Amino acid sequence: MDEIRDAILSGDYAAVAGLTVPDSYQAVVVRADEVDMFAGLTSRDKDPRKSLHVQHVPTPELGPGEAMVAVMASAINYNTVWTSIFEPVPTFAFLKRYGAYSSLTRKHDQPFHAVGSDLAGVVLRVGPGVTKWQPGDEVVAHCLSVELEDAAGHDDTMMDPQQRIWGFETNYGGLAELALVKANQLMPKAAHLSWEEAACPGLVNSTAYRQLVSRHGAGMKQGDIVLIWGASGGLGGYATQYALNGGAIPVCVVSSPEKSQICRSMGAELIIDRTAEGYHFWDGGSQNPAEWKRLGARIRELTGGDDPDIVFEHPGRETFGASVYVTKRGGTIVTCASTSGYMHEYDNRYLWMTLKRIVGSHFANYRESSEANRLISRGYIHPTLSRIYPLIDTGQAAYDVHRNLHQGKVGVLCLAPEEGLGIHDTELRAKHLDAINRFRGA
Repeated sequence: MDEIRDAILSGDYAAVAGLTVPDSYQAVVVRADEVDMFAGLTSRDKDPRKSLHVQHVPTPELGPGEAMVAVMASAINYNTVWTSIFEPVPTFAFLKRYGAYSSLTRKHDQPFHAVGSDLAGVVLRVGPGVTKWQPGDEVVAHCLSVELEDAAGHDDTMMDPQQRIWGFETNYGGLAELALVKANQLMPKAAHLSWEEAACPGLVNSTAYRQLVSRHGAGMKQGDIVLIWGASGGLGGYATQYALNGGAIPVCVVSSPEKSQICRSMGAELIIDRTAEGYHFWDGGSQNPAEWKRLGARIRELTGGDDPDIVFEHPGRETFGASVYVTKRGGTIVTCASTSGYMHEYDNRYLWMTLKRIVGSHFANYRESSEANRLISRGYIHPTLSRIYPLIDTGQAAYDVHRNLHQGKVGVLCLAPEEGLGIHDTELRAKHLDAINRFRGA
């Protein structure tokens, strides 16, 4: 791997095609023989530092329509946390199912799962049929892996029955020195960002775009009041930027003064610190409607009497009842993730009698991901990177996300030996440096 790293660091991308791809490489994995290691523990007590290992894995064979990427940097998403604590099910069930799909996908069914759904790096090899990308191209990857063999997926690839999240429902993900992706996952790396900055938007930025902006999600328009849970976080930080850039009015819900300040630095004015104001939407295993009503009154106080047109919902169980309640008559609750629990409970009277709708949203298709990445590349949306770890400490990085000890996204250096490398457009970077650094040190 040293030869590959040195060629990339020197900028000798013309030589990349001639480099030897090693037979194995280092990757962050969970192991099939350890899926019961946390039996009897609560979710909170399951420790990713014990289940995530950095080890050598065999380099997979490159198939048609695929690309091998030298990964300079990656990032932690909540799906890596789920994988590491083997919830809601061990991901080896996904790999087994995918491996049985065809002779080409059999390689994914292994006793290890190389995880990670973000990357920034350089194309090393492309498989048969790939013409858009060449060895030496600087790229980022979105995480939708799709076979494109079913008619159902050709209007919106998220509707394809064979769509999967790369690095979660497939093997050979981005928390590694090398990664295997489909060529239609690749997008140009933003020239004004470092490797670690460019790696962190992929999953969450595209997810926020579809969930909030796309016609497949909430279809946000100018003037909409948008309640955003976790508004300074890895997902909510992008939602806040999209609301502000799109002429909407975000109401940002956060959990500390530091997170409130991050939202203000983005330009948000209406902020609720749920910790300081003592909200308890989920008490003793049941919903607390009195708190829903208190939140609704607080939102109207901030907005001058308006309820949210859209609620950007992702915490799940702890907040979903409140989200349904506070949404305006005829408004939209758009939901993904459920990081606090999947089993939602809400009072249906506040949905059906006031003609609200719940929209499920899951990642994004290639078009949406490309549009979201274009906004990153042009400097209209900025990365939410707050902390960076080396590959060997990925377990600690995942632990931070699991315990909500972070702000924004947590990055991981893979082949990149240090932070701050890979920047080419210094003029655009200088223009947006304050915004790029907004989450750093938080």
